[in-house]
Amino acid sequence: MLSELHIENLGVIEKLDLTIGEGLVALTGETGAGKTMLVEAIDLLVGGRADASVVRTGCEEARVEGRFVTEESEVILCRVVPVTGRSRAYVNGRLATVAQLAEYGAGLVDLHGQHAHQSLLGTSAQRLALDHFCGVDLEPLRNSRARLTEIEALLATLGGDERARAREIDLLRFQVKEITDANLQSPTEDEELSRSEDLLADAVAHREALYAAASALQDDDGASDGVGKSVAAISHRETFALLVERLKNVQAEIDDVAREMRDVAESIEEDPAKLDEVRQRRHLLVDLRRKYGESLSEVIAYGSDSGLRLNELEGFEARAATLDTDRSAAIQQLRSAEKVVGEARRASAPKLAKAVQQHLRTLAMAHAIVDVSVGDDPGDDVAFLLAANPGSPPLPLTKVASGGELARTMLALRLVLTEGPATLVFD
Repeated sequence: MLSELHIENLGVIEKLDLTIGEGLVALTGETGAGKTMLVEAIDLLVGGRADASVVRTGCEEARVEGRFVTEESEVILCRVVPVTGRSRAYVNGRLATVAQLAEYGAGLVDLHGQHAHQSLLGTSAQRLALDHFCGVDLEPLRNSRARLTEIEALLATLGGDERARAREIDLLRFQVKEITDANLQSPTEDEELSRSEDLLADAVAHREALYAAASALQDDDGASDGVGKSVAAISHRETFALLVERLKNVQAEIDDVAREMRDVAESIEEDPAKLDEVRQRRHLLVDLRRKYGESLSEVIAYGSDSGLRLNELEGFEARAATLDTDRSAAIQQLRSAEKVVGEARRASAPKLAKAVQQHLRTLAMAHAIVDVSVGDDPGDDVAFLLAANPGSPPLPLTKVASGGELARTMLALRLVLTEGPATLVFD
């Protein structure tokens, strides 16, 4: 429990030393007297967010210290918040991180601000409170729901309804056939066809250009002849042996290139039919890229993926039968898990209501009646009902509870559920 609290320069508080006894302690005062700053101080001690705006005007820093005593030990937590710079934390006089303060605080203090009780109005919060009270294992229910969701997603992915599946199969068959009939062998085929079209489209000019180039190298007074004359001029001089060797290599390369150009020129033929075939093939590849990908590699990959998807859809009946069987088993498993959870919740609901009601007796609600309603399996629809006055039927908290009644109901619930912090703080 929190036994001592020391505050310096926090908000309106210049200096405060507070010794706290056991049991219920109520601090009262006028609006603006600093009650909320006490809660702020405790929040800082247990790792709450530090804001320089809480430092008292004209001071350099705010300081909060708290002594917590348990059956086994005693711990002193401290937090210093400067006007500039990061806050500092201490545990038993030694520097610590804010995360370490929060770790200590989780086991020492349960803090509720002015509007914390509003969370009790939500169905999910009420269901969570009931589950915490009865200790039901929700893991089988979660796993069963996840398994059913997974199977239904697989069924949806498999092909949807029959009409949608038939439409997709028809489309995939057309696409796979179109790509397969194109007989794409190489992702670089379009570049190769471009070169072939260039040669075939201007065959005569290409051939004449190659012959002219070869003649310039090997005819009389051509490049090869000129290099030969250079060799003859210096070949008898030993000093230039290396140069002669290089010139001979150049002449051999010139002759080799000239022969290759003549061979290529002789292989070039005018073939209008071949040219038309190449152009049609290029047009087909352009059309495929327009439909299925930026490159032939993407077109080939698209065809492969579409083929796999088509096989999957065409094998739908067998796969669907298997998944339907799995789905039936998953539903049965889910219903069983829902029954277990629903029975546990319904069995614990009156016990929780009675326990909360008993605590309300000590909180000036002597005639309060509490009921916890649980819906059909798995009992997810949980509602806390309250009749604060004699003769009134129990109704949902949202309809009958005032702010004070809600706060006391939250306190009573926390007293029933708490298993850890020995200090409960309500603002």
